[in-house]
Amino acid sequence: MGAEITGGTGGADTTAPPGPAGGGGGLGSGGGDPLPAGGAGGPADASGPAAAAERRREQRGWYVYDWAVSVFSTSVVTVFLGPYLTAVARAAADASGYVHPLGLPVRAGSYFAYAVSLSVLVSVLVMPLAAAVADRTGRKKPMLALFAYLGAAATTGMFFLSGDRYLLGGFLLVVANASFSVAMVVYNAFLPQIAGPGERDAVSSRGWAFGYASGALVLLADLALYTGHASLGISEGMAVRICLASAGLWWGLFAIVPLRRLRDRPPAADVPAAGAGGPVRAGSVGQSWRQLRDTLRDMRRHPLTLLFLVAYLLYNDGVQTVISQASVYGSEELGLDQTTLILAILLVQVLAVFGALGMGRLAARYGTKRTILGSLAAWTLTVAAGYFLPAGAPVWFFALAAAIGLVMGGSQALSRSLFSQLVPRGKEAEYFSAYEMSDRGTSWLGPLLFGLTYQLTGSYRDAIISLVVFFALGFLLLARLPVRRAVAAAGNPVPDRI
Repeated sequence: MGAEITGGTGGADTTAPPGPAGGGGGLGSGGGDPLPAGGAGGPADASGPAAAAERRREQRGWYVYDWAVSVFSTSVVTVFLGPYLTAVARAAADASGYVHPLGLPVRAGSYFAYAVSLSVLVSVLVMPLAAAVADRTGRKKPMLALFAYLGAAATTGMFFLSGDRYLLGGFLLVVANASFSVAMVVYNAFLPQIAGPGERDAVSSRGWAFGYASGALVLLADLALYTGHASLGISEGMAVRICLASAGLWWGLFAIVPLRRLRDRPPAADVPAAGAGGPVRAGSVGQSWRQLRDTLRDMRRHPLTLLFLVAYLLYNDGVQTVISQASVYGSEELGLDQTTLILAILLVQVLAVFGALGMGRLAARYGTKRTILGSLAAWTLTVAAGYFLPAGAPVWFFALAAAIGLVMGGSQALSRSLFSQLVPRGKEAEYFSAYEMSDRGTSWLGPLLFGLTYQLTGSYRDAIISLVVFFALGFLLLARLPVRRAVAAAGNPVPDRI
């Protein structure tokens, strides 16, 4: 969260020594990468001082988008919007505690979870279209700009969410979160183009670390505003609305940097035209959906990539649901105040910086797959422990937050870098559109299960324990994946350690 957070240090490559991670010099296991790592003409498949400098420049710009967008997933999705929108829905609820969007009876306590799920369903309709256009035309930057600023505008508009305007809140959440996820598809698709196979764990981990650092910094400012709202002469609700809107302004401001530094590449020459012949019309809606059809067909030709994707969609759905529903669980089930929740999420953000970088080093020593599996075991134990947290005891909630922070960033960063090794060249955005269905606050099945469980039982404890199944199934599927064979089957060079 997202969403996402220390910059490149020029230290050792975390996956394949002796090439430097995120710095100049060779890629992979020393020297230049003999095979293309990204789209045509990308710096990841070039060598020499000038190419290395260009690669570093793009990587640093790429990190800054994480710095820009992670405030949305942290301050908006994780901390403020869940409890605030739930309170707005309760203000509009009938005597039985239900609101009726589009005439459907929805328990006010489930409204936020359902809105998150709806936002993901919307993004699923838009992501393949945007991804196909980005890959077909090679114009990723305009697509990134469009959805980044649409999401930033919707988030800024949350300043006007007050009273009983729960429908406005749901609409803005759907637009902002769907735009967030579509922009992340394009953002992630740059990774194979700006980093060679041997340095992607390091680059991906640093991006996440940038995002978590950003989230912690802004959350600290939000905490000061929220706790001091009375001395500033504003209401608690106004303080929350300012925090929500400022996340949108932050997102839009810092998105300028990656849009200036990242560069588009021509589409890969060896990617066949979608459909049965004839020239491709760049940006054609019909052609994009035909490309999606061919992408889904192509995925069936890469069953090992599909196996990882299914495993990821399961376990990361659990991760994202924990992130998005933690504040609701803390406030509604454990009776914790907003200040305690902000401090807990701040602890998560700070520890996640070290967790992302530390797990990158563990991956260099033990392999990416083993490290992710270890994090999933830790996630399972953490969520199970959450069921037993006593109400009104902040110290135990802080302990749980610390455990989440240490595994959250690393499990997500390493999953992204591992998936980038499994994507056929020239199809980065389209494959990442499927990946993004469960990335950084855009999960749908987990929030749906969480909301349904609460709707049926009235217990957030039952809702939180139901998420264990996602981690357990994801672990079992990932454990079965032969990753080296999967990388080779996708036509990519295999790193020394993965």
